[in-house]
Amino acid sequence: MIRVLLDVSSPALRAGLRALLSSDKTIKVINDSLEDATEADVVITTSAPWGRASVPRIEVDSLSVGTLFLSDDRLNVREMRRSARVWGILPTDTSAEELTAAVHALSQGLIVGAPSLLFESENEPLERGPLTERESEVLGLLAKGLANKQIAVALGISEHTVKFHVSSIYTKLNVANRTEAVREGLRGGWIAL
Repeated sequence: MIRVLLDVSSPALRAGLRALLSSDKTIKVINDSLEDATEADVVITTSAPWGRASVPRIEVDSLSVGTLFLSDDRLNVREMRRSARVWGILPTDTSAEELTAAVHALSQGLIVGAPSLLFESENEPLERGPLTERESEVLGLLAKGLANKQIAVALGISEHTVKFHVSSIYTKLNVANRTEAVREGLRGGWIAL
């Protein structure tokens, strides 16, 4: 059971979110009081965690909860990553399916978000972390489920070179297989699906 706390000031929005989330039997909206924050797996809020004008009522930094921000404003990804352990951002008019999928992903420690809100354009590159630019490209193609041969064709390199990059990715991310590499790439915010 995923426990969700709603840190939303608007009663109408809170009621709407509660109704949307009730369609998923694996999600339970816990009492809306801030005292219950330590029992939550995911916090949904409309308050951005930085800036004096919009300090959230919950100190999510100190909690091991996923934080989902509902906003229509483009946000600075680096600021968000410094402000919360696990986070996501979706527009306020998100569908019930997107909302529940985001809650499930956040409860697993993944980062979720609408590309139009995270980046100036959908083609803006993500921060690479410990990977080189080519390794990030390979990891992005691994996330799409491509085999080594398909990655080689897509990047115009040999299959042997792809194997070398995959091995390097495993070492740098301290993982043993493709699934773990993609999970770490998503968790670190270095790739997006």
